Amino acid sequence: MRFDLITLFPDFFTSPFSSGLLGKALAKKIAEVHCCNPRDFATDKHRRVDDEPYGGGVGMLLKPEPLFAAVESLPTLPRREIILMSPQGEPLKQPLLQGLAHNYDQLIVICGHYEGVDDRVREHLVTREISLGDFVLTCGEIPALALINGVVRLLPGTVGKEESLKAESFESGLLDYPQYTRPAVFRDWEVPEILRSGNHGAIARWRMEAQIQRTKERRPDLWEKWESRGDGEMG
Repeated sequence: MRFDLITLFPDFFTSPFSSGLLGKALAKKIAEVHCCNPRDFATDKHRRVDDEPYGGGVGMLLKPEPLFAAVESLPTLPRREIILMSPQGEPLKQPLLQGLAHNYDQLIVICGHYEGVDDRVREHLVTREISLGDFVLTCGEIPALALINGVVRLLPGTVGKEESLKAESFESGLLDYPQYTRPAVFRDWEVPEILRSGNHGAIARWRMEAQIQRTKERRPDLWEKWESRGDGEMG
């Protein structure tokens, strides 16, 4: 998969793209990332990429010309999405990441700044808007990094044991179950005995019950959705 980042600050990604599983995946060519700076496409002598909004208001907006020119300079793969990271977009959730990972060859991600972008970018360039959540950050690079990380880890070869992806939070619609490692006793806190029993059937049932209980308590919205689709019936 190819990622193209339209960003005013390409250096922001230097460390994340060379660290951890993401760095290893990129080194193995499981995915490739390219940064494109819209300032390189500004046409005035000051290379301005922002301007005041028509009608007045606080702050500045990213101009349409450099953004369009940056995107149009990129190679075009058959299955591509042009994404704007924006608080107005659809929430970034696991099914969305799965859809992007499995159905696209190229993701172009526009990182916003200032008070946003000229709305003609939304209307005529962007094909999807995605939000990291109901809050505002100083730049679009942070949510873009989260998006890329979430997609790349789903690509074959990134995670050593792909079976582990299926048991994680949100993959089944429930939060993850509690997990423990050695030592069995730490500061008088013991690992549940069932997990040390070696009874795999009993462990599986305990884990499912723990997932349900944790989801009910912490994310009742997820629990209601999971139960309504018929998954709430335990054999």
